[in-house]
Amino acid sequence: MPITTDIQIHAVNVLVIGSGAAGLRAAIAAADAGCEVLVVGKRARTDAHTVLAAGGINAVLGTRDPEDSWQQHFADTFKEGYGLGDPAMIEILVREAPDAVRELADWGAPFSRLPDGRLDQRFFGAHTYRRTCFAGDWTGRAVLETLARRSEGIPMRESFYVTELLHADGECFGAFGFDLDTGVRTAIYADAVVLAAGGHTRLWRRSSSRRDENTGDGMSLALLAGCRLADLELVQFHPSGMTHPEEIAGTLVTEAVRGEGGRLYNALGERFMSGYDPERMELSTRDRVALACYTEITSGRGGPNGGVFLDISHLDKAVILERLPRMYRQFLDHQLLDISTTPMEVAPTAHYSMGGVVVDAETTATDLTGLYAAGEVTAGVHGANRLGGNSLAETIVFGRRAGQAAAAWARDRTTIKRPAAVVAAANERLASVIKRGDEFARPLQRDLRDLMWERCGVVRDEDGLKQALIGIDALTDRAQQVDVSPTAEGHADLAHLLDLQASLLVAKATVLGAIARRETRGCHNRSDYPELDEALAKTLEVSMDDRELRVGSRALPEPAPELARLAALIPDLDPTGRLTE
Repeated sequence: MPITTDIQIHAVNVLVIGSGAAGLRAAIAAADAGCEVLVVGKRARTDAHTVLAAGGINAVLGTRDPEDSWQQHFADTFKEGYGLGDPAMIEILVREAPDAVRELADWGAPFSRLPDGRLDQRFFGAHTYRRTCFAGDWTGRAVLETLARRSEGIPMRESFYVTELLHADGECFGAFGFDLDTGVRTAIYADAVVLAAGGHTRLWRRSSSRRDENTGDGMSLALLAGCRLADLELVQFHPSGMTHPEEIAGTLVTEAVRGEGGRLYNALGERFMSGYDPERMELSTRDRVALACYTEITSGRGGPNGGVFLDISHLDKAVILERLPRMYRQFLDHQLLDISTTPMEVAPTAHYSMGGVVVDAETTATDLTGLYAAGEVTAGVHGANRLGGNSLAETIVFGRRAGQAAAAWARDRTTIKRPAAVVAAANERLASVIKRGDEFARPLQRDLRDLMWERCGVVRDEDGLKQALIGIDALTDRAQQVDVSPTAEGHADLAHLLDLQASLLVAKATVLGAIARRETRGCHNRSDYPELDEALAKTLEVSMDDRELRVGSRALPEPAPELARLAALIPDLDPTGRLTE
């Protein structure tokens, strides 16, 4: 069944691309402002990547620790990001998170509460005080389902793939895409667009993202439309992901396992964290534990599936079932392994994109007029290491701001150009990739993920990164020959090719940033530049000029002196009793 060449036209005030927490919160804000809104997403409304966020959402409520303050939350976030976070964005986040979380609670989010009815809060790693609200170990799902209920009256097109942003003369006027089931193509005209399409962690061999999400397609959409991307090399690698079976490799093994007393061993039976952080052991910082696991594996002390061993079997099984029920079921379902008796084999996994689209702190506006962005697709908040619990807060705070700003722009816009030639060109570009070929997208996606893991993974060096560029160029050439043959069963192979093309572009931008950042800072480990370089306390930006990627840099503004002093005073915190996810 060939894909239809007919083009449907749809027009709205505000188009939201992405149906996760950031996208739904933007849609709610725009609708509340009186705009006609449409949300499009590749997945179902309640199945976006947000559902995988487990631990909690940060807000200074003072429930457990009344002495907490937004200033301290700022200082913790700025320090954990190794000074690369945008002070303006961080301040907005920490000031507005309390009201945003209370709002979610008022909308019915099932956050845990104290006996007196106030929202409970727990410790997360690198937080001075307890400020993380939570709903068991499924906070992300609780937040997304709450937003889905709140947005029930807002139209949404599921299984819709956006192939490109529509723009002319520096202004965005919508997006072009197709239905994954029917192949019907649609030009969606919009007075304003919000991009909330996630990160790029699926570019790595082991990733906590699921298949066909976080492929960098949102970042690619923005880059091809003239926007800058920043700090893509800053990718957080979680210390523990599953190693097998193949289809779920990288799936997160929560740090709560270590928080409850889990111990890490290599294949020789050595509890190796004693050689990396003898005081904090398995409760060391995420980047340090990830590096330790990686070093043990690459030094030949890994297990049969390329991992190290995380053992919780010394705890009573009743305790494991009470404290770690999801992990118990996860290993039983996928490996027939009982973690109460047998160690888990784990390895580092790409977990979160700290870099992304450059946005204005106040409005979330991008370099393309009429285009706004929020959530993991953006850069600015997290610097070189994300503070646990800040990601969900970011989606809500900046999702709301993006929706409000997009609505204001849509209301005030008096004229808008919608050249038919731009839509026709988008249609032709989509049609041009539907052809017979000798290659297939899935194997090339795997090859790219292997390449990024080996050459731009937990530890990088210049030689390996340059080899990555050569490999990416070779895969890009092979991608020209991918077979795309839509059938009555759907158009998944077309989506796989488009994901691959986006991933190749964003992978190249990531590697270029990693080459330019000749230092070790936070999550970015350069074996050939092992020291932090104060001259590189700046954001590295990638832009596209005549189809070529260019790397530049931009100095970050300094935080207010009193906030900088507070960040400098933060000691290394005792991790006892703190989750770090």
